[in-house]
Amino acid sequence: MKSSSFTVSAVFVLGLLQVGIAQAAKHPTDTVTEPQPEVLMLMPLMNPERGRKLFASKGCVVCHAVNGVGGEDAPPLDFDNTNGYMNPFDFAAKMWGGAEAMIYLQQEELGEQISLTGQELADIIAFAHSPSEQSKFSMADIPPRIRDMMHHRDEDEEEEEEGDEKHEEDHIEGD
Repeated sequence: MKSSSFTVSAVFVLGLLQVGIAQAAKHPTDTVTEPQPEVLMLMPLMNPERGRKLFASKGCVVCHAVNGVGGEDAPPLDFDNTNGYMNPFDFAAKMWGGAEAMIYLQQEELGEQISLTGQELADIIAFAHSPSEQSKFSMADIPPRIRDMMHHRDEDEEEEEEGDEKHEEDHIEGD
């Protein structure tokens, strides 16, 4: 009888441990007994696959290119253009430095400013630094709504070029 009682007790204790571990995963600070640091920060997990999808769906691809897919108004974000490892805060600082131009282009090209959560930004940064995930990026990743914006933009540029040529012809004839 002691053996079955021990087995039931062991299963019960293991069950409690599993519940405790699950609770600790949900609320890690609830289980910490060590002194807390002065600065409390939570670093998001960075997911390059989600970043690839966000890069396309948020419209970053309208101005930035990866694998030659995307716009040319802003620097390409190919991994090959990086110096390898990058501190994600340095990446965000570079974005901050170009914020005024980025906001202007977002409003011009997308009709509004892109809004990103910290997690979304972390995932996009991970994509920008993942050669394996970047190798998967193609036009197929770009949602139709964003693809349409890119297509209209190409048409607008063609119209501008035609207008410039017409203006040059008029100018030459007027001389």
